[in-house]
Amino acid sequence: MTTALAVRVFRLPDLGEGLTEAEVLEWKVAVGDAVEVDQVVVEVETAKAAVEVPVPFAGTVLKLHAGPGTVLGVGEPLIEVGPAGAEQEAEVPEQAAAARYREEEQAGSGNVLIGYGTGGASGARRRRRGRARPAGETPAAAHPLRAPRVISPLVRRIAREHGVDIGAVTPTGPRGVILRRDVEQAIAAAAPPQAASPQPAPETAAPREPAGLADERIPLRGLRRAVADKLTRSRTEIPDATTWVDVDATGLLAVKDALRRTRPDLGIGLLALLARICVSGLRRFPELNSSVDTGRAEIVRHGRINLGFAAQTDRGLVVPVVRDAHLMTTEELAAELARLTGLAREGKLPPEVLTGGTFTLNNYGVFGVDGSTPIINHPEAALLGVGRVVDRPWVHDGAVVPRKITQLSLTFDHRVCDGGAAGGFLRYVADCVEDPAVLIAYG
Repeated sequence: MTTALAVRVFRLPDLGEGLTEAEVLEWKVAVGDAVEVDQVVVEVETAKAAVEVPVPFAGTVLKLHAGPGTVLGVGEPLIEVGPAGAEQEAEVPEQAAAARYREEEQAGSGNVLIGYGTGGASGARRRRRGRARPAGETPAAAHPLRAPRVISPLVRRIAREHGVDIGAVTPTGPRGVILRRDVEQAIAAAAPPQAASPQPAPETAAPREPAGLADERIPLRGLRRAVADKLTRSRTEIPDATTWVDVDATGLLAVKDALRRTRPDLGIGLLALLARICVSGLRRFPELNSSVDTGRAEIVRHGRINLGFAAQTDRGLVVPVVRDAHLMTTEELAAELARLTGLAREGKLPPEVLTGGTFTLNNYGVFGVDGSTPIINHPEAALLGVGRVVDRPWVHDGAVVPRKITQLSLTFDHRVCDGGAAGGFLRYVADCVEDPAVLIAYG
């Protein structure tokens, strides 16, 4: 018997960045598994990222306190671990038995007893063994004077809902325990034979509602809820305005292609070049590298440029942050953008990478759209959007010729600057896109 003193409860830890809750995505262990110190036991999703959580104890898993999809607050019970090899007796409290039964039922056949598992269970699972049954002894006759034993509350409920007398059910489980399959067999045996019901004529058949028309409710959880909250707050608090301009990106694409040919090892693509231009523009127009402290009625002009960039992933839109982008070369920017993009697509971005941005770059042109009025990533003061690059007729050197054209959109917080500063920044970015040599002139 595992004593209460030997059981250690690991609670959802503080995951940092002010996070107060997380949703259970996937358990990496099951009841009965042996775990080591610092072994990852569960993956949870916070408002910022998916996080793998290790357990600080070694021993045997006795209980998982929450199933996938459950939202837990920091400090709530997550998992119970007992001494290595510890196993609870069959006479465990009914709540714990129910939790363990559900775990086993999800693993395979559903015809299982707490602590025994199914035939396909992992070898790492520890199982109790019932006593050997003497030859010729039937399960029902094992303990003729003992009342039928039902450990699983689920089995009790099924029997109650179908009017099955537990006392009349023949147990097949070890130690005379009635299993779910025993109750289901009793239900099947008691059911009267079903008479074939006449089929309605085609002309009198009830009309069927077309499939796929039912409403679907999708909970706002984890990352999606965090995005919704941030965008709602942005629209509520920030008096934003948007300005845009069409630019000839032929020169910038030529620079990108030349770098790819001559220095493919640098990995400098279009996003890295746009990031480099944004950093240069923010140096010249620091008003846009700001935020507003509403509590103190102050504009905070940030000394560092922490450049966020929008990245689409299977979990939704995330905005990783390149910290101290103003200290990086174009090559270093390209490497950091590639690293963070890879982590985002794998769902492995640490929470601290998703906070602290001072300006955001959003290349929504990858979705095949020309323009947008982006929502500012609160609490930042501005966001630059870049549309797709397409061939369009353009006046160049006095002649109408096909050129690579894109649209730049700047959404800015009108509290931190007026249209002059916003227009100056956007025009500087446009000039650098049209003639990258401007970067050399102005640094």
